[in-house]
Amino acid sequence: MSIRVYDTRQRALVPFEVGPEVRMYVCGITPYDATHVGHAATFVTYDILIRRLEELGHEVRMVRNVTDVDDSILPKARELGVPFLDLAEAELARFRADMDALALRPAIAEPRATESIDGMIEMISTLIETGHAYEAHGTVYFDVSTFPRYGELSHHSYDEMVRLARERGGNPDDPHRRSPIDFVLWQPSLPDEPSWDAHFGSGRPGWHVECSVMSMAELGPTLDLHGGGTDLIFPHHECEIAQSESCTHETFSRYWVHSEMVQYEGEKMSKSLGNLVFVSDLLKVADARAIRLALMRHHYRSGFEWHETDLEEGTALLHRLLAAAQCSDGADPRPFAARVRAAIDDDLDSPSALEALDDLASAVLSGGRDPSAPAVLHELGALLGIDLSRPLESGTGP
Repeated sequence: MSIRVYDTRQRALVPFEVGPEVRMYVCGITPYDATHVGHAATFVTYDILIRRLEELGHEVRMVRNVTDVDDSILPKARELGVPFLDLAEAELARFRADMDALALRPAIAEPRATESIDGMIEMISTLIETGHAYEAHGTVYFDVSTFPRYGELSHHSYDEMVRLARERGGNPDDPHRRSPIDFVLWQPSLPDEPSWDAHFGSGRPGWHVECSVMSMAELGPTLDLHGGGTDLIFPHHECEIAQSESCTHETFSRYWVHSEMVQYEGEKMSKSLGNLVFVSDLLKVADARAIRLALMRHHYRSGFEWHETDLEEGTALLHRLLAAAQCSDGADPRPFAARVRAAIDDDLDSPSALEALDDLASAVLSGGRDPSAPAVLHELGALLGIDLSRPLESGTGP
């Protein structure tokens, strides 16, 4: 195994050492709005890793959850006046269509939070019984003081964790918490919100417990890799580690790989700022492969600001690749193939991989006597999720 990845917990590039089967969990969507390019960039990152692992002979079991009940989808459903599960179903269908268009490897399972409540109640019960959680005024909290390693993933100070909890939907000023960074496992539901019965009170789960239960139900107590955007490192992934390892006493994930945020006009893309660039809109005007190429031109850990020129450059690259793919021969493709694979193996360096692929296309277009060159170009395109057997499309949307 020659792949290296940047592990968030270790703060270092490390060899990605895994067995024949790779258990991967990628935090999925809360289906209350359409997929934007920030989502897409994250999921494309892990797709590149999956494709390379498969080429090396591994079986990748990737699970991507659906958070169909939480503090984001319920207010949106209330605002629209629709049942929250109907909203989730509609947005999930759009998400799947976008991911299919971008040629993402399908997940082996897409567990839904609403279908995993029994497991959450069981985990919360275990945490209460073992002294890791406590009840107060109808809410169950995880007691962070019982997990000394809390903070090892994010490397934040206590004060920084309190600040981020306040910024990211937590309520550290809640007087019922023993500590401001204790987090919610179970909470009472509002009158118009879904509610489930549990011996510690009727209500609904907190956000963090959902992913722990869904990942372990599908992949067991220890993952090989857990992924998501950097905005999930704290509190979400930090909390997942604490509650999971407090129950199982096993390492929750051996590697943590996070994709940096995408910005638009200098700010993080977010619903509240109204600056989202939706994949479904881009698909109306561009070939899906050009969108994927535009995203891969940026390294997953660098973060970037989306501009219209990104799509133009992705389309131009796709034109060059498709032209070369139609040739009958070309230059020796082996050095270019080695560069593509070496770039992927070096922390999923997709910009360098695309540069090598583009150089191969230029070499093929310049002529040569190696009849294998176009076939290798197709092969490398497929490794990066770009099917070069189809002609250019102006857009796949209506």
